[in-house]
Amino acid sequence: MKGLFITGTDTGCGKTRVACALAVALRQKGLRVAPFKPVAAGAVDTPAGRRNDDALALIEACGGDWPYELVNPVCLTEPVSPHLAAREEGVGIDIADLVQRANRLGGEADLLLAEGAGGWLAPIGDYQTMEDLALAMGLPVVLVVGLRLGCLNHALLTAARLQTGSAQFGGWVGSVVEPGMGRLEENIATLCERLPAPMLGLLPYDVGGGRAESGALSPEKVMRLLGGS
Repeated sequence: MKGLFITGTDTGCGKTRVACALAVALRQKGLRVAPFKPVAAGAVDTPAGRRNDDALALIEACGGDWPYELVNPVCLTEPVSPHLAAREEGVGIDIADLVQRANRLGGEADLLLAEGAGGWLAPIGDYQTMEDLALAMGLPVVLVVGLRLGCLNHALLTAARLQTGSAQFGGWVGSVVEPGMGRLEENIATLCERLPAPMLGLLPYDVGGGRAESGALSPEKVMRLLGGS
C-alpha cells in the first residue's frame, strides 16, 4: 500500500483541510487518490446514513466517487475522544480490520490518503491509540501543525514521539488556526530548524470555510516523499 497518514498536533489543528489540499494537489498530478478516515467522532444521521463532515470533505476532495462506508468504517456520533464515543456506543475498534479496509481502498487507487482523528496519541480503545493504527498501516506520516500559541511544544513533543517509534516522519504542514498569531514567521522558522522532517507547505487562516485549496503546498516535495515510501 502506498500513501500518506495525516496526523496533527491536536484536535482542530487543520488536519482535514490539509488532507483535502493534499488530495487536490496529488490529483492535479494525475493520480487517483483514495480517501480514508478510519475513525471519526462527531456525526449526524442523514437519509443516507450516519455521516461525518470531515470524511465527506475528504471524499469530495478525492473526486467524490468513493463509497462512504469504505472511507469511514467507524463513524461515531458524539464529538468526543474516539475511545469514549466507541465505549458509549458499544463499538470495538479493530485495528487489523481497519488495515484490511485500507489495503482494499489503496488497491483501487494510486495511493491512499488516510486522516487520523485527534492527535498522534488520541485513544481509540482501552489500550490502543491512533499511533497503533498508523504504525500498523505503515505509511509515511505527515504532521499538521496548528499554528497558534503553544504550537512549538505540541509539534516538538509529537515529533519526539514519532522518532521513538518506527514511524516514518515524512514531513509537516503549517496550518494557521489563530488569525493574527504573534511572531508567526519566527515560529515557522523555529519549526523549520527543529523538526526533523521537511516543511511541505503552509495553509493560511481559513476565512471562507474552504478546504480544498492546494496552492500553498509543494506537490514536488510530496511526490518525492511518496517516491520514497
